[in-house]
Formats: sequence, structure tokens, C-alpha cells
Amino acid sequence: MDIAAINEMFANIRENTDWDLEGPMLWGYFFVNTTPAPLQALGEKLVEQGYTLVEVFEPDLEEGEAPYHVLHVERAEVHSVESLDARNQELQALAEQNGVEDYDGMDVGPVEL
Repeated sequence: MDIAAINEMFANIRENTDWDLEGPMLWGYFFVNTTPAPLQALGEKLVEQGYTLVEVFEPDLEEGEAPYHVLHVERAEVHSVESLDARNQELQALAEQNGVEDYDGMDVGPVEL
């Protein structure tokens, strides 16, 4: 996701929700690999960095789709467009350094108290 797409995402959230993007939001980050082992190892490293491991799972597949696994981690953070772009670049590099095939981006929601 490039910075223009992040800008658009922030604008869309501001326009369509009452979420306070100036405060902590729950950011979920996703990684994809054909086998689970590299994802589990990366998940452990991310937990050491303060992320919460949500799960490593194999999603339901469309007919003919090759099987793959997904790592989902999350952390409550405050992000600007620029800091989220930097986080995405950091996580993409971390995926590459740890033999994970793809950093698949993020989602966001309010922090549940």
C-alpha cells in the first residue's frame, strides 16, 4: 500500500466513521506464506516487539486456489499517514528478512476498552 492509498484510507475513515485517528487505534497486520513455520517464528519476534499474536491460520480457499497460511498480529498505536507508511515498510522488510513470502497489509478498528 503506497502513501497515496494510505492517505485515501485515512480520508475514508474520517468521512465514514466517528473514530478518533489522533488517538490509539487497534492496528492489525497480516503476513502470508505457503507454510506456517516461518509465520510462527515471525509471530514470536513480533510478540517480543510488543505486538499481540492473534493467530496463524489457513483461510478458506476458493476452488483451485493453492493453500496458504496467514499470520495476524495487532497492536494499539497512534499513526499518521507517514508513520503508517513507515510501519508498512518496516514490516515488509521484516517479512523478507525472516523468509516470509509476503507482508499483506493491515486493517484498523477502534480499541475496545
